[in-house]
Amino acid sequence: MKRSLAIIALLASGFLLSAAAQTPAAPAAPAGPAKIAVVAFEVAVAQTNEGQRNFADLQKKYAPKEAELKASGEEIDKLTDELKAQGDKLSMAERASRAATIDEKKKVLERSVTDLRTDANQEVQEMLSALASKVYDVLAGYARQQGYTLVLDIAQQQSPVLYAQPSINITKAIIDEYNQKSGVPAPVAAPAAPKPAAKAPGAAH
Repeated sequence: MKRSLAIIALLASGFLLSAAAQTPAAPAAPAGPAKIAVVAFEVAVAQTNEGQRNFADLQKKYAPKEAELKASGEEIDKLTDELKAQGDKLSMAERASRAATIDEKKKVLERSVTDLRTDANQEVQEMLSALASKVYDVLAGYARQQGYTLVLDIAQQQSPVLYAQPSINITKAIIDEYNQKSGVPAPVAAPAAPKPAAKAPGAAH
């Protein structure tokens, strides 16, 4: 009953609320050639320095609880294996007692996993919603400054965009613009694991 509770996977759950959907429509642009850009909005939000920092903070916050649940799962696996190995040597009452203990531990673990996911999902939703609103403000300002009359979100599942030249994708520009305005430094990359030393020719395997 092994569990994997990676918090970053919550991104795939679609909890990012679109700030654009809550923003009043802009005044009509003057007549003239349309200047269109595309952006992967959710990607931009998640890849800002602030977004990466906030996700790292959430991972650190929930890491102890995840480790606790992982240990509980390993304990249940151990008890289950022991019961299978010793089952024919135990009395019916002892087997029933151990099985009931394992079943109760499984129920407690399942409730704890559900609670953890609920709490983490709520925090991720709140964090992304707040950050998305700020990133959208930067996007809107950037679009006005660059003279774009329309910006399409290519990260949406129902996006109408079938093809767009890379030159009109402003995702990286928005990330860079937001990072500059927010002042949040880029996350420090984890040091690479040392490579194993090469064996000398003729060394024993």
